[in-house]
Amino acid sequence: MKASIVDLRYRMKDVLRAIDRGEPVTVLYRGKERARIVPIGAEKPKMNIADHPFCGMWKDREDMKDPAEWVRKLRSQRRYPDLLP
Repeated sequence: MKASIVDLRYRMKDVLRAIDRGEPVTVLYRGKERARIVPIGAEKPKMNIADHPFCGMWKDREDMKDPAEWVRKLRSQRRYPDLLP
């Protein structure tokens, strides 16, 4: 459904009925699309974090086979070895 600013002001009940039907409403201002009102249930489903490409990006690294050991080794190193005697 497309609704102008005047429609939002005087026919809000019709706009809300369209949203209840699951229909997105495009708001027009001077004939140009300015906004979109979508029903809450029509939001994009959230991505499973395990499916994100960021997860497992270092799975092929040999030095990170045991993450706990890698962090322990990293923490034991001095942060700025060339600055302190």
